[in-house]
Amino acid sequence: MSKRSKVSRNYTPVLTGLLLLLFFITFRLSAKSNIEWQYLDTITNNSDTTILDTIKKTIKDTLLKPAGDTLQKVNDTLPKPSSVINAPDSFFVADSLNGADTSAKVPVIDSMIISKDSLSSPIEYSAEDSGVLIIPTRQFYLYGKANAKNGDIDLTANNIQYDQSTQVIKAFGGIDTANNPLSKPTIVQGGQTTISDTIEFNLQTQRALAKNSYYNEGELYVNADKVKKITKDAAFAYRARFTTCNLDTPHFDIRAKKMKIINNKIAVSGPAYPEFEGVPIPIVIPFGIYPLSRGRHSGLLPIQFTTNESQGLGVEGIGFYKVMNDNWDVTARGNIYTYGGWTLSVNPKYFKRYKYQGNLNLELQNTRTLNSYGFAKDEFSKSRTFNITWSHSQDTKAHPGTTFSASVNAGSTKFNENIPNNPIRNYNNMLQSSISYSKTSQDGKYNLTVSATHNQNSNLRLQNISLPNVSFTVNTIYPFEQKEPTGTPKWYEKLGVGYSGNVRNQFSFYDTAFSINRILDTARFGAEHTIPITLSLPALGPFIVSPNISFSQLWFGDKHDIFWNDAAKRVDTVTQRGFYTASRMSYGVGVNTRIFGTVNFPKSKNIVAIRHEIKPTIGFSYTPDLVGQHFKRIQTDTVQGGHYNLVSDLGNTVYSMYSPGRSGTITFGLDNLLEMKVKNKKDTTGEEPTKKVKLIDGLSINTGYNLLADSLNWSDISINFRTTLLNNKVNVTGNALISPYGVDVTGNEINDLLWKHGSFGRLTNAGFNISTSLQSKSKDGKTQQERIQADETLTMDEQLAELQYVRDNPAEFTDFDIPWTLQLSFAASLSRLQRSNFTYVNQFNSSLNVNGDFSLTPKWKIGGNFMFDVKNLQIGMLTMYITRDMHCWQLSINVTPIGITRSFSIVLNPKSGLLRDLRINRSRYFSSSY
Repeated sequence: MSKRSKVSRNYTPVLTGLLLLLFFITFRLSAKSNIEWQYLDTITNNSDTTILDTIKKTIKDTLLKPAGDTLQKVNDTLPKPSSVINAPDSFFVADSLNGADTSAKVPVIDSMIISKDSLSSPIEYSAEDSGVLIIPTRQFYLYGKANAKNGDIDLTANNIQYDQSTQVIKAFGGIDTANNPLSKPTIVQGGQTTISDTIEFNLQTQRALAKNSYYNEGELYVNADKVKKITKDAAFAYRARFTTCNLDTPHFDIRAKKMKIINNKIAVSGPAYPEFEGVPIPIVIPFGIYPLSRGRHSGLLPIQFTTNESQGLGVEGIGFYKVMNDNWDVTARGNIYTYGGWTLSVNPKYFKRYKYQGNLNLELQNTRTLNSYGFAKDEFSKSRTFNITWSHSQDTKAHPGTTFSASVNAGSTKFNENIPNNPIRNYNNMLQSSISYSKTSQDGKYNLTVSATHNQNSNLRLQNISLPNVSFTVNTIYPFEQKEPTGTPKWYEKLGVGYSGNVRNQFSFYDTAFSINRILDTARFGAEHTIPITLSLPALGPFIVSPNISFSQLWFGDKHDIFWNDAAKRVDTVTQRGFYTASRMSYGVGVNTRIFGTVNFPKSKNIVAIRHEIKPTIGFSYTPDLVGQHFKRIQTDTVQGGHYNLVSDLGNTVYSMYSPGRSGTITFGLDNLLEMKVKNKKDTTGEEPTKKVKLIDGLSINTGYNLLADSLNWSDISINFRTTLLNNKVNVTGNALISPYGVDVTGNEINDLLWKHGSFGRLTNAGFNISTSLQSKSKDGKTQQERIQADETLTMDEQLAELQYVRDNPAEFTDFDIPWTLQLSFAASLSRLQRSNFTYVNQFNSSLNVNGDFSLTPKWKIGGNFMFDVKNLQIGMLTMYITRDMHCWQLSINVTPIGITRSFSIVLNPKSGLLRDLRINRSRYFSSSY
């Protein structure tokens, strides 16, 4: 490849800089004091110093007069000097003042009118060597690192020439003593840099010629041997090339012999070809169209070719991007496979600053996969699925007090399984959606929310839709509070009353048996109203007493008569439609305080003290039995003569029924905080000799005892734990629910305290999670916040989708400035599930997740994502990649050997965001056998 410098195609900054030079040459020539003026011998050799001084004064007062509306003619009386007697008449005007001879003439420049493009702000200019003004030929020269500045424009060159008679400005570079380029004509404006060997520009015709130019804007670098400017915005380039590599000799570029450039719009070339490491690639593009406009613009989207074992050869990413207006655009993409399958997606996005933003994405799949099983009836399996996502958010400034948001993700249950090379979505079995509108009163006391929700389980193929959901709340009102408080408030003034009401409607159905009648049969209605009454009493020493009263009521749209069918030996249910209610009343009082304890270690070298904080709470609540008539005991099975359970005729999937029976419960709670103060060895100033280290962020234990129950008086013991380790790098959380009672053979609790048998209790539910995210120090010293630049035009769902894309394609976003990263998490859970026959069974799940990468060398990195099912001792998901940094290009190899779809791909693509879709790839997909 040629080692000559790069070439520019944008001459708007050049034109502006040259006009700048014309301005200060004509009007501000005396503004800078560090330029030595040298005159022709015809002026400086004149022995009449008085005449010479007068001429200099005339030049200063007229030719170099500061910019005004127009240049005025000279009216000073001045005899015509003999040394310039042969000067052109155009340089002299008659002097008619004071009766002088009208034939006498004085030197003067032709009258001029300032162009509309002239700049009004001051201009700073300088030259290291000298500045030369030649009056007879009307030429001006700056030598030696000449520089001119105006606003954000900065023009530098080794030699600048201006000829007023031809209106041509020329700028040249130079060479140093080692024949290296020196002070090439350079214009810097708004972060854009243009460098050329020579620039020649005609101010009158606006035509220009630049040789060996180099232009850079953002990630784009443009070069050309010659650029001929024919109008203000159009130019022709000879032997031009485009690249995103910032080296003098780039690793790659796209070359074209001839090109036409329209500034900030488009560039069109004839035949073009790519070049790598100076070697032309035998791939010729018949013509090239290169959009130069900033921001969004419509156009075709790039495609890629793939090979899929089950779907055949494919062309993916066929599409078009269309900008409708400043507020929304549409992207349409499609995939086609040789076995007959296809996919189509339409994605409109909209954004209005300070109002709202969002996007809609509709995807259709027509899957036709080859059956690889010998027992298959048909050669191909066919399925049609769809998925729709919609996200919308409203700016809080648009309508204060009113919000509308949407987050929709719904579709066919098998849609995610048919997406190739995406194990994250292949294993996503839950889809959830919500749409919400909320209105808050101006005083903030009332809030109304109307929403709709949806969730579906791809494994069970069960879908639940809840709409409309209406929630109305009234913040606590203090009816006895004085409007204009005076003195100490009375205790009864702290009596507060609130209200909360919720109405829900839910439909449940299986997508394998979808019908309107089935949906109507599963329709459920429910509502709940709650009126809490609270009273804040003054503190009694270290104790805070808080009494409360609460009334709530449930509304149901159906009633279920559940009974044991002796003939069929099963539990049957008869449902009746109607309007039914159930109420609950509770009275309570709570007392809480805080206890502190500190242990000092004066002789310890590291530990200064350990501090323990305890927050005990005790309360009493009474709830009368207002729902006992809705419960009865029925037989549930035939094991050993049958077991019996307590069931209710009210309650559904929307709201659960209140517990039966009276209760007078004493509740106990204990929360703990443990922290340690240690000596700060890193502090050498003595300002922070100690630092705090949290050992336990929180450890709470809660239980209760029902004084009025005839059996099973003790409540389950709830334990919650949380802490951080290694300077908040490791997060640990845990929870447990312990029952003090034993169970029978079916799993139902019996009135037998395990404490009497030397056991603390029976673990019914538990969860444990430990996670950490570690990484080495970055080589460039940037923080994580500096690396992530948020796009305000993206909604929260879009940002999450972008992050998900990064997770799904980690090799494309590898940061070689961070030598290694590691994310570890381990989760385990135990739950007690009730079966359809009212018996219980324990279920245990555990998984280990590992995600990270590390650099084998400064330019090679390996990474992956690994999920291990500890319960079943098998790998749930595994993806691996290895990537190579090739300066302006990146090579990545991705392998997914385990999962619903197994795949591998080799991708070579530029790192620049401008050429993100320009890639060379080889992909293979394989479907797992079941």
